[in-house]
Amino acid sequence: MSWLVLVISGLFEAVWATALGRSAGFTRLWPTVIFAVAIVISMGGLAYAMRELPTGSSYAIWVGIGATGAVVYGMLTGA
Repeated sequence: MSWLVLVISGLFEAVWATALGRSAGFTRLWPTVIFAVAIVISMGGLAYAMRELPTGSSYAIWVGIGATGAVVYGMLTGA
């Protein structure tokens, strides 16, 4: 279960990273709201997963999924 939560948290990391870029310094409402919700879910899921998984591995996988997701989004949208 912890692995599944970690993967989902990594996906939400990509969401908040993308929303952060689209928020224009927190001046646009909906990207800012999406950022805030996604970062809470992402960090909460990471914290939950790290209760059972090694810290270094959890963090590396979480960052890797998030970075990959953000790059793929940027490639697909030109952002």
